[in-house]
Amino acid sequence: MVIVIDATDMIVGRFATRVAKMAVQGEEVHVINCEKAVYSGKESSVLARFKQLRERTVPLKGPYFPTQSDKIVRRAIRGMISYKTPMGKEAFARVKCSVGTVEGLEDAQSFEGAKKGKLPNVKYVTIKRISEYLGGNR
Repeated sequence: MVIVIDATDMIVGRFATRVAKMAVQGEEVHVINCEKAVYSGKESSVLARFKQLRERTVPLKGPYFPTQSDKIVRRAIRGMISYKTPMGKEAFARVKCSVGTVEGLEDAQSFEGAKKGKLPNVKYVTIKRISEYLGGNR
């Protein structure tokens, strides 16, 4: 059975922890609408942090940091899993992320505690905006 999570208007860190926990417990998790998830904070500081992460790398040696929306979210989920252990590798393989919706995965659920309405302020940046800023093609 596949659990489908709709990331629309959800804070990335809050839903990434829950997705990681489900994957470690053996569930197949598919996250849809990754481009509509949000990072909290002032836009200029969030974009500066992502730009610094991207520029810190050496092109042929890494660490490699993604620019596509779905891969940014997948990388955030990977940070919540001990992905270098055999158990973590299996758990991370059970996590799928996609931009937009996928046919056959219409009955999506969301986490109430992870919605952007829980933020104490109204400052946030969508993953789509971050991806466009980094030069991602989706």
